[in-house]
Amino acid sequence: MRSLYPLHILLLALLSSVANAQFGFFDQMFGGQQQQQQRQQPQNVPSDSSIYRGNFERMHCENYLCPDTLACVHFPHHCPCAWPANEDKFEMGDGHRICVSKGGFKSGEAARKVELARKGML
Repeated sequence: MRSLYPLHILLLALLSSVANAQFGFFDQMFGGQQQQQQRQQPQNVPSDSSIYRGNFERMHCENYLCPDTLACVHFPHHCPCAWPANEDKFEMGDGHRICVSKGGFKSGEAARKVELARKGML
């Protein structure tokens, strides 16, 4: 009878580990995944400019650091637009550039409006 006792303990340990693995699997698939999703919810950024200022201060640029895109360029009018797929870039006469939302109706609509504004007609 003594030789069966260690066999019973081994069998009981084996069955409990299988049960634990099985239920642990379901917990991970359902309950654990839900907790993980809750932790990954994005947070709103703060309403101050500290993140931007921190990034700006860490940048190194020997020429001109574009304030809105943090791109390093030779001249201010070389700065890229932040959203080039949605904005058209126009270089102004004073060595600066502006980014204007693309016109949605036809090609060149934004350029036409910029030219009207330059002439004081808009």
